[in-house]
Amino acid sequence: MTLGLIGIAVSLILLIVLAYRGHSVLVVAPVAALVAALFSGAPLLATYTQVFMPALAGFLSTFFPLFLTGAILGKLMSDSGYAEDLATWISDRLGPKHALLVTVLATALLTYGGISAWVIVFTMFPVATFLFRQANIPRRLMPAAIALGIFTFATAALPGSPQIHNAIPTRFFGTDTFAAPGLALVCAVLVFGLGMWWLSMRQRQLAAAGEAYADPTDIERRDSAAGRPSSGSVTPLTLDAAPEAPRRVTTAQGLIGLLPILVVVAVNALLTYVVIPAMDTSYLSEEKYGGVTVAQVASIWSVAAAMLAAIVVIFLLRPRRARTYVDGLSDGAKNSVLPVFTTASEVAYGAVIAALAAFALIRDGIFDVSDNPIVTTALSTAGIAGVTGSASGGLTISLNTFGEQLLSQAAAQGIDPEVLHRVAAMASISFDSMPHNGAIITLLLVTGLTHRESYKDIFVVTVLVPLVGLLAAVGLGVTVGAF
Repeated sequence: MTLGLIGIAVSLILLIVLAYRGHSVLVVAPVAALVAALFSGAPLLATYTQVFMPALAGFLSTFFPLFLTGAILGKLMSDSGYAEDLATWISDRLGPKHALLVTVLATALLTYGGISAWVIVFTMFPVATFLFRQANIPRRLMPAAIALGIFTFATAALPGSPQIHNAIPTRFFGTDTFAAPGLALVCAVLVFGLGMWWLSMRQRQLAAAGEAYADPTDIERRDSAAGRPSSGSVTPLTLDAAPEAPRRVTTAQGLIGLLPILVVVAVNALLTYVVIPAMDTSYLSEEKYGGVTVAQVASIWSVAAAMLAAIVVIFLLRPRRARTYVDGLSDGAKNSVLPVFTTASEVAYGAVIAALAAFALIRDGIFDVSDNPIVTTALSTAGIAGVTGSASGGLTISLNTFGEQLLSQAAAQGIDPEVLHRVAAMASISFDSMPHNGAIITLLLVTGLTHRESYKDIFVVTVLVPLVGLLAAVGLGVTVGAF
């Protein structure tokens, strides 16, 4: 048993180190899983074909529709210019002096509209660059501002968010994406407020220290010392140079850019509370439909259909560009493949670990901490998300392993499953933002900054601040319940 625990530790270290060094999880996850199996004495080939692959396929079969529709919607929002229109319109109304607030709000709106984080990063970067130059805010704060809008409250705290992190718990707890709306809103406001407070404080600190937008980044200094053109994403500019402003966006254009997001939210709510409950879904109990209940699939249906409706709206708004948008359908579909397979590989890795005999000790240790399923949900999800460096992967692994037991405990103690849903979703966005997190690495690459320059602020707004929100969710869930 001791050797098995050592194997799990070694495999985790291997997963973290190789992922941090940029190696694909598609390769790293099965290798790390087989290392753990080797230490435990489990048969390697059977572990790969009978445990790893079925878990990977199970995640794909359940959640691929969300990745697919989300990626296509994001591509069309980008190709149509609606995402940039929305971000620029908000910037025009609030002004560059509120650069941090504009960046966070714009990214949060795009996130709440179901658009992929990868698309949002590329969409927001030029807008944030203009705003930060105008306000003379050091570039090192840009990744944290974008990260606060994408990876925290809009992803897992706001009720109705179509992001995968808010959809996964519905499969296990029979809830919907609007679970515990009052508790969710309180925690969302708390995370947003604390995150903005930190960013504003850091802006004042850096300004007092004499830092400015035009200060060269680490990459620019390195390239300059080597006598070669800068390879960073941002070209060094002087403050005297006139910044190139984004094109002017009218109120009508801004509202049109907002329309697909409103469609996602409205259709999701309509299907969740009106359409699907009124449907005759008794056929789902048949074996050919999986023998499931409507509660297990309703949120997947409602979110996927909501994003599909937004895609149709984009086509209808500019029918003359339909041919261009058709190409966007294919490109968006291609864009969905890597994220969904990466997450599924992490989930499959967790399935292998959970199947090992040594994992029973870890599982029992987690449940020994507290007999309250709310606390256990928070601990298990946050811990596994941190280890894997993936919110959705950690959330799925945790609920696959503990979900049934947590739901049974909640029923025995009279705890509303909606509380478990909200706590699980918020726990997934805490420790996941470790340095080896793929989205964090991508964000730094796009903005041309390094971990040394920007990770401190990213860590505060995407780990420490969400942890405060998680503690509030746990506290309210234990004392007040769902509201």
